[in-house]
Amino acid sequence: MKKLVAVTGCPTGIAHTFMAAESLKQAAEEKGIPIKVETRGATGVENRLTEEEIREAHAVILSSDVDAEETRFQGKPVVRAALSEAIKQGGGLIEQALAQEPVPADEKRGQAAPTAEGTEKRTGPYKHLMNGVSFMIPLVVAGGLIIALSFTFGINAAEQEGSLAANLMQIGAESAFALMVPVLAGFIAYSIADKAGLAPGLVGGMLASNTGAGFLGGIVAGFLAGYLAQWIKEWIRLPQTLEGLKPVLIIPFLATLVVGLLMIYVIGEPVKALMDGLTAWLQSLGTTNAALMGILLGGMMAFDVGGPVNKAAYTFSVGLLGSEIYGPMAAVMAAGMTPPLGLWLATLVTRKKFTPEEREAGKAAGVLGLSFVTEGAIPFAAGDPFRVIPSLVVGSAVAGGLAMGLGSTLRAPHGGIFVLPIPHAVGNIGAFLLAIAVGMVVTAVLVSLLKKNIPAQEAEQS
Repeated sequence: MKKLVAVTGCPTGIAHTFMAAESLKQAAEEKGIPIKVETRGATGVENRLTEEEIREAHAVILSSDVDAEETRFQGKPVVRAALSEAIKQGGGLIEQALAQEPVPADEKRGQAAPTAEGTEKRTGPYKHLMNGVSFMIPLVVAGGLIIALSFTFGINAAEQEGSLAANLMQIGAESAFALMVPVLAGFIAYSIADKAGLAPGLVGGMLASNTGAGFLGGIVAGFLAGYLAQWIKEWIRLPQTLEGLKPVLIIPFLATLVVGLLMIYVIGEPVKALMDGLTAWLQSLGTTNAALMGILLGGMMAFDVGGPVNKAAYTFSVGLLGSEIYGPMAAVMAAGMTPPLGLWLATLVTRKKFTPEEREAGKAAGVLGLSFVTEGAIPFAAGDPFRVIPSLVVGSAVAGGLAMGLGSTLRAPHGGIFVLPIPHAVGNIGAFLLAIAVGMVVTAVLVSLLKKNIPAQEAEQS
C-alpha cells in the first residue's frame, strides 16, 4: 500500500496549519491511505517526520508558507499546494500525490521532483518573507504585551529608573522589540540559504534597526543576505580539503561583510528616509484619511481570509509596531475578527440560509473570531465564495475604517478579546469594540441578504 507524508505550516501557525493537516488526514482516511502530517505552527514543529517515514513514502505533499526543510525530500515526488488548497481540496491533493511516478534512480541525488502540473504554488520571495514573519511574531506579541503591562503602573511610570515599570519596558521595548527586525531579516535569509544565510541576515537586520531603516530595511537586508550567501555557496569552488571552511568561515565572513557595508553605505539611508516618511505620514493622518487607511487594511484582511493579501496587511501593521504606530494594528485585528463573528451571527438570525452543518460551523467560527482567527470563515467562503466573500470584505472594511477613524490603537499583534483586560493594550477600547460590533452586523446582514434559502427539508434537519 502506498504511504504519503505531508508538511503544513503558516506564519502565525494558529489555524491554517492545523486545518490543512486535518483536511489531508481526513481525505487520506476516507481513501484508506496511510499518511503522516508534520505541522509547523506557533509552538514549533510537531509530529516531525522521521527519515524512515520519508524513505517509505510514495510521495510528499508540501503545503507550507514557511521553511519546511525541503532538502529532506530529495529523491521523492513532491506535490506543492497553498494552504487554502489543502484546506478546501484535501482529497484532490491526495489523488495527485498517489498518481506521482517514482523518481528515477539517476535523479534521486538531484533536487526533489517538480510540482505536479496545475497545482498552486507558494514558493519564492513570499515563502521567504513569511518564514521571517513567523519567527518575528512571537517577539512582537511578547514585547507588545509586556510594554502594555508596564503601563499598568501609569503612562510615565517607566521613566523612573530601577522601577518595575522601567524594567518591564526594558524587557519589552529594549529587548524583545530590539530583536524584532534582526530576527525578521535573519530568518528570511535562513529560508533562502539555510544556515549560511543566518549570520549575515541577523547582522543586516541589526544594522537596519540601528540605522532607523526599520522593518522595511530588515526585509531588504534579509533578502540581500540570503541570496548573497546562496550565491557564494553555489559559485565559490574550493579543493575538497578546504570545503569545510566554506560554511564556518568563508560564507559568514564574506556575506556579513558585504551586507554590512551595503546596509551602511548604500541601502540604510534611503530606506530610513522612506521609513521616516511613512511614519510621519501615518502619524499625520486626519480622521478621514485614517478611516480610508483602515478601510483598505480591513478589506485586505477579509479578501482571501488568511491568504497572501491578508498576510500583507497583517505584516505591514505588525512592522509598524516597532515604530510606535499602533492604529493600523487595531484596524487589522478588528477587521480580522469580523468575518467569523459576522458569519456566526448570520447563522443565528437567518437559520434557513444555512444547513445544519453550517450552523454548527457557525458556533466554532464565533469562538475563532473572538480569538482573532480569521480562518474560521473559510468553510463558508469556500462553499459560497461569490456571495460570502464580498460580504466579508465590506464588513471588515467597515470595521477597519471605524477602528482607525475613531482613533483606536493596539499594542499587541494577536489575541483577540483576550488582550482587552490588559490595561493600555488597547487605546480607545470603546471604539475598538464598536468597530467589531458594527462590522459583524454589516457582515451578517449582507450574508443574509445575498445567500439563498436552502431547501426546506435540509433546513429542518437537526
